[in-house]
Amino acid sequence: MDNTRLLAILAAIGASTIYGINHTLAKGLMPLYIEPFGFILLRVTGAAILFWSISIFAPKEKIATSDWPRIIGCAIFGMVINMLFFFKGLSLSTPINSSVIITLSPVMVLILASVLIKERITLLKTIGIIVGMAGALVLVLFSSDQNQNAPNIPLGNVLFIVNAFSYGLYLILVKPLTRKYHAITLMKWLFLIAVFINLPITYSEFVAVDWNNLPMDAIWKMGFVVLGTTFMTYLLNIYALKQLSASTISAFIYLQPLIAITFAIMVGADSLNWTKGIAATLVFVGVYMVSMKKTKVKA
Repeated sequence: MDNTRLLAILAAIGASTIYGINHTLAKGLMPLYIEPFGFILLRVTGAAILFWSISIFAPKEKIATSDWPRIIGCAIFGMVINMLFFFKGLSLSTPINSSVIITLSPVMVLILASVLIKERITLLKTIGIIVGMAGALVLVLFSSDQNQNAPNIPLGNVLFIVNAFSYGLYLILVKPLTRKYHAITLMKWLFLIAVFINLPITYSEFVAVDWNNLPMDAIWKMGFVVLGTTFMTYLLNIYALKQLSASTISAFIYLQPLIAITFAIMVGADSLNWTKGIAATLVFVGVYMVSMKKTKVKA
């Protein structure tokens, strides 16, 4: 394996590691220091500033008038509904539940692709969808071990499913744009638009934060979410995509639950039980079946 490919793989692993840790770190901040919607305004504003700052080094591109409706749609589904529902769900549920359910995104992409662009779903993929959704339903219906920091686990898990659906729609909408524009061009506009759309929903929770008296523990964790989860992960994945195929990159999503579960248990933020274990197994098997490609038999 050449060094360039190795670095690309390490970049993809790094992005998944950051995502996995994020489930626990972000959870620990809500609602003690910041409410979920206020967190989103911090996240999209910070990312917008960072992407606009580095855009001076990217190619200067003008967005075609015909592409603005799609770009606005991408911002709504990828940086508004997706983020709002995920962080609200995380404030109600647990890090392990969130890390398991987000792996349903490839399933959601397949379902949406079949509806929007008439992509054919095979019998194996259909069974995979059913198995994966069964795993998610197990978490929604039977994860009722409420505690002080997870006040409504079933509702939180439902919000994670909406989050996965929204992110899947975002991936389908943004795909044609990635062929036309530089990644930094897209991100700077998507996050800027997201700031203005999120503002009326998130402003009250954002200003309610006692910014002057935040402890250093909360400050560095917020910085991790903005700089790490929102900014660095995207740059790491962009670097990895230069050497690895999109399908290879997408496979790294399966690392997230493993990292998230391990980290959450290590720091005492969550625990693993039979319900979560069975649900996780069903989700992983279902997503694997959906992701399998039919191999051609050589004569």
